[in-house]
Amino acid sequence: MGVGIFISIGIATTAVYALTHTLRHIDHDQVLQVIRHTNLGLIVLAAALVATSYGSVTLYDLLALRTIGRTDIPYRIAALASFTSYPIAHGIGAVSLISPVIRYRIYSHNGLSAFDVANICFLTGLTFWLGNLTALGIGLLFAPNAISVVDFLPPQVNRSLAGARLLTVLGLLFWCWASPRNIGTKRWPVRLPSGPLMLLQIVIGLVDLGAAALAMYVLIPQGPNIGIFPVMAIFIAATLLGFASHTPAGLGVFDAAFLIGLGNNEKEPLVAALLMFRMLYHFLPFVFALLLFGLVEAWRSLRRQELLQESLEASDR
Repeated sequence: MGVGIFISIGIATTAVYALTHTLRHIDHDQVLQVIRHTNLGLIVLAAALVATSYGSVTLYDLLALRTIGRTDIPYRIAALASFTSYPIAHGIGAVSLISPVIRYRIYSHNGLSAFDVANICFLTGLTFWLGNLTALGIGLLFAPNAISVVDFLPPQVNRSLAGARLLTVLGLLFWCWASPRNIGTKRWPVRLPSGPLMLLQIVIGLVDLGAAALAMYVLIPQGPNIGIFPVMAIFIAATLLGFASHTPAGLGVFDAAFLIGLGNNEKEPLVAALLMFRMLYHFLPFVFALLLFGLVEAWRSLRRQELLQESLEASDR
């Protein structure tokens, strides 16, 4: 854990320094002007893509529940757990700590144990990483030089690593397709998805990340000549660095990686796109998820009080 904390601090510190250096000569008035002149239709399209991304996230928990055999849990509960846990945990910056707590608060009312929730967190993380590895591999196959400024590797090496990532995912898929697989110990077994379910996980992860990357892409003004595959590769690499840093919503780290990755382009339009994207993808879902989780907790607390009151009245009679 100490090594992980050291790495997270190192990533965050380096990113803040790089971001400060990158933004030193930014014309703030021009950034605001770009935002004001952004076509409303593009903002609506980006919002729809963000909604698509979060809609696919709600399927993460549903697949995890089906994998552990809890077919009795309805989609609305799975969607509630996914949508509240991801924006809140990612927004605060402690995904591995906060996400299980939020999920447990929701699922415990439906008879799931702490171990069940731990399995769900593992399986949803597997969906996220499978989607990341696949999307990043595809992006770097078509644009191997996209993240060379970030990882300092030649395009040929990035392309080879992309192929290795895709082969790893393919190998895991075939391994799980052959027969049901379990990992962990005999006392604490974790069942992996079947081959078809894992393939569905990959597709859902691709939809999630692809929609989010497209939302960023459509917000970038037409001036910079940037292709979709470089944006996808840089977006996913920036997202992974943001997760590794454990900063709230990858703040500073995601932004630095994105701006440095597209360093040959004019910075003001990219900063404007980042600000609009963060509002649509991070801030608004974070606020909405907090309100939704608070309302659910308040309703359940009120319901418990009503049931207790009814029980006391029944005992008095």
